Amino acid sequence: MEFSVNHPIIFVMVGVIIAAVLAQSIFFLVRAMRRAKELGMESKTLRKTIKTAAIFTIAPAIAIVISVMTLAKDLGLALPWLRLSVIGSLSYETVAAANAVSAMGLTLGQVKSLTASQYITITWVMTLSILVGIWLMPLIGKRIQNGMINIGNKDKKWSEIFTNAMFIGMLSAFLGFVFSDFSTVFSGDWSGLIPVLVMIVSALVMAICGLLVKKIKWIYDYALPLSMILGMLSAIPITNWLS
Repeated sequence: MEFSVNHPIIFVMVGVIIAAVLAQSIFFLVRAMRRAKELGMESKTLRKTIKTAAIFTIAPAIAIVISVMTLAKDLGLALPWLRLSVIGSLSYETVAAANAVSAMGLTLGQVKSLTASQYITITWVMTLSILVGIWLMPLIGKRIQNGMINIGNKDKKWSEIFTNAMFIGMLSAFLGFVFSDFSTVFSGDWSGLIPVLVMIVSALVMAICGLLVKKIKWIYDYALPLSMILGMLSAIPITNWLS
């Protein structure tokens, strides 16, 4: 039997896992509803809270759908659907998949077909690496949290600087991936400039959303998908221009 990244068996396995995750969500939602009623919260307030939460999940859901479609071209629909439905993210999954594909001598975005062994390897790379956070949390999570609380109690301003510095450090790791092929520009190959320009377009869109948020409140929740969509759209004319 010829292997296919969109084989029905893969969808069945992925569907079972996602169904289990959804079952957990429903379980805790029911428990939360019961506990809220025990505390005397009105049903009207609970329904409004659930409705508001559901509406505000639309914005991140758009970003997730875009992420799934981005990876589906090379990896099929099932694997990106699984990874981005549990604990995955576009920034991480793309880098992990690209590294695994690159190790096989292929280029993400230009993969015509994968063998079963290649597909399994990519799946392991995308899955095991992101699980490190889950493994470490029971071991060091409480210590880090207590440390951050202690820093905040001693000096709130320094605590904010420290938190922002860690966040910027995390972003810097992904910026390295954006600029990884920039050196090709110096040899006359302008393709290395494409991800840089796409990033700049996305950043400009996010900055504009930040300026507009005071006047247009709803844009706060849609700034991320807007910057992603417009950034991806800009990649088309930028690629045609520099290729």
